[in-house]
Amino acid sequence: MTEGGDLGRLGIYLSRQAASPWRYLLEQIFLGLFSWIPALPGIALRRLFYPLILEMAGPAAIERNVRLRWANRIRLERGVYLDEGVYIHAMPNGVQIGRNTIIMHGAILHVYNFRGLPHSGIRIGQDSLIGEYTVIRGQGGVTIGDRVYTSPFTQLIAVNHVFDDPARPFVDQGITAEGIVVEDDVWIGSGAIITDGVRIGRGSVIAAGAVVTRDVDAHTVAGGVPAKPIRKIGDPLEPGARGKVY
Repeated sequence: MTEGGDLGRLGIYLSRQAASPWRYLLEQIFLGLFSWIPALPGIALRRLFYPLILEMAGPAAIERNVRLRWANRIRLERGVYLDEGVYIHAMPNGVQIGRNTIIMHGAILHVYNFRGLPHSGIRIGQDSLIGEYTVIRGQGGVTIGDRVYTSPFTQLIAVNHVFDDPARPFVDQGITAEGIVVEDDVWIGSGAIITDGVRIGRGSVIAAGAVVTRDVDAHTVAGGVPAKPIRKIGDPLEPGARGKVY
């Protein structure tokens, strides 16, 4: 490989890790110094020093081994909690996490918009919970409301490949990215997948394992592959359909 080719690949790598080479160096120094420190001492040190590389609008708790890329485009509101192993890649249009929202361990919030898509980004409201190993891809833009809970291993994928031409590899045919909206007070069950272009209405429930390819009306339980309405929330339940409520 030529020297020019090596430098070109290095430039691509750096541009996808941070807003500039200087930012890359700064962010990697802070992550290297503080990201590994466990328990309360680590949380306290990151609370003290991480505002120098990302935007923290009040106290937030960041556990160890949280990976941050394009950290200057990450905003954490007061009371945010990032559990161990969370990965946030905000390139370049940003990730915003609302007040008192919890991101559980292993979750991935991944914008990674190197194509210049205009509506990319991830916005999560307040008092929400993103469950363990949830994946949110925000190339088309993902907006999540207040008091939204995602269970473990859910996926919200706001991007899709084009594969219309059998004579060309799909990687050469481009992508679409319409975005995903999840309104307030939604519960998404374990293993559910929300595909690009979908809006989930307020107060709805997505059953475990569902694949949602169309909009879901407000206050609706939807499930299946592809997901379809099962019932409206508020309709009478069959006798014995629910156990004791705590």
